[in-house]
Amino acid sequence: MEIGTVLNIEVKEAETGEINEYHCKIIEKNKNYLIIDYPIHTETKKTAFFPKGTSLSASFIGNDQAIYRFSTEIAAKFKLNIPALAIDIPDNKDVKRIQRREYVRIETAVDIAAHSVDNQFSPFTTVTSDISGGGLSIIAPSNIHLETGFRTDMWIALQTQSQEILYVYGQTEIVYIREVSSRTNLVSCKFISITTQDRQKIVKFCFEKQREARQKELI
Repeated sequence: MEIGTVLNIEVKEAETGEINEYHCKIIEKNKNYLIIDYPIHTETKKTAFFPKGTSLSASFIGNDQAIYRFSTEIAAKFKLNIPALAIDIPDNKDVKRIQRREYVRIETAVDIAAHSVDNQFSPFTTVTSDISGGGLSIIAPSNIHLETGFRTDMWIALQTQSQEILYVYGQTEIVYIREVSSRTNLVSCKFISITTQDRQKIVKFCFEKQREARQKELI
C-alpha cells in the first residue's frame, strides 16, 4: 500500500450492528502505521470522527486490479498539514486477496455527471459508452482536460425496465483515454470507491440490459 492509495472502510455500529461504509486516502506511512485522512461516509459525504481503538475492515484495489482486505483499528490521532488518523499496518499474511468475477459489461448510453476530486477539471455531464460493476467508459468533450490517474466523482442515473430512475455514486480513476474524433474522447474509468448497494444496482441494471438484448434477438 503506497501513499495515495484509496481505502474503503467498513465500520460496524456497536448499538445497531449496522455496517457503514467510508473512504479515505493514505497520506503518510512509517514502519508501524498507515496515516490516513479522516474517512468520509460514502453516502452522506460527512466526515467521520472515530475514537482510538475503533475496529474497522479496510479494502483497496491492488496493482493487479484485485481487491485486498484486512482488519485493523484506529491507533492514534495525528496532526500533519491536516488532521489525520493512524491505523496499524497489517502483516502481509493478514492481507487477504479477494477473488472476484469479471463484471458483465454492456454498451449503453447512461446519463452521468463527472466532478474532479482534486479540482483538476471543470464538472461536466455526458453519457456512457459502456458500464459494468467494475467501471465505465464515458464520452468526454475534448476541450475538457483529462489525464490517466485523475480521480473523479461520478453520479450515474440508471433507468430500469420499470422506468424507475436509480441514482448511483462512485469514485473512479481514469485508466485509459482514446481520441474518438476532434470533439470527443473515450475515457475509461475504474471504480475505486463505491458502496456494495450501488455496485449491485449497476450489476442488476447490466443483467437487465443483457436479458433485454437477448429477448430482442429471439423476436
